[in-house]
Amino acid sequence: MIIPLLRGLLALGLLALSPVLQADPATSPNEGPFRTISEGADPQLMLEGHDPVAYFTQNAAVKGDPSIVLEHLGVSYRFASEANRAQFQRSPGAYMPQFGGYCANGINYAIPGGGGGGPGAWRLYRGRLYVFGGQKARDHFEMDTELNLARAHRYWNDELAGAHPQLARLRRMIFRVPHYQTDRALQEDWEARLAARTLPVMPGAPQVVAALTAFAAGMAGARAVGAAGLTGVRLVCQTRASG
Repeated sequence: MIIPLLRGLLALGLLALSPVLQADPATSPNEGPFRTISEGADPQLMLEGHDPVAYFTQNAAVKGDPSIVLEHLGVSYRFASEANRAQFQRSPGAYMPQFGGYCANGINYAIPGGGGGGPGAWRLYRGRLYVFGGQKARDHFEMDTELNLARAHRYWNDELAGAHPQLARLRRMIFRVPHYQTDRALQEDWEARLAARTLPVMPGAPQVVAALTAFAAGMAGARAVGAAGLTGVRLVCQTRASG
């Protein structure tokens, strides 16, 4: 009697949650706008010339060779080697920075800007590359990575993907998002947490990103339809230290 009931509740939970399981909430379209600079022969250069593949293969921000270039979706990427260029060409979506290379913390406020991707200004989360306008922007973002990631993807999907970045930036500089904080306020918060050693990511420590397993998600769905007493299992995935 108990086993069939549990099976039924699990099936209900998984069916109710099936759209969520099919769509990764931490993904966004990545077809523009793009944050670029003009340098040498490349008027639309991504990542300020850093090799997008090297973040994954060398765990470092590596400058690309100006002679090893590939154009994709109207913008240019430089690579440290021909092998890296070939790897990118085979699967560009796997290596492109999220949010068109704009600072992820800026996108958290629906403001596209910054995002060089140099040392201390990038991070790999769940196999995806996010870049920042600088070390402080990354520090502030990582005070609550999961919440800020969710907000950033929502604002990118709802407001910024395909939009004119300057106009979008101007709009949100006037009409701030509800959770907006100044750089000064964020830095004060970060320094207070640092002194108390309560930062989720202490300087020099690896980033930890929590993710629900499919089983846990199914349990959450089951609870949502009234299956009291069933509990999910949370898996904590630790990425390599980066940036």
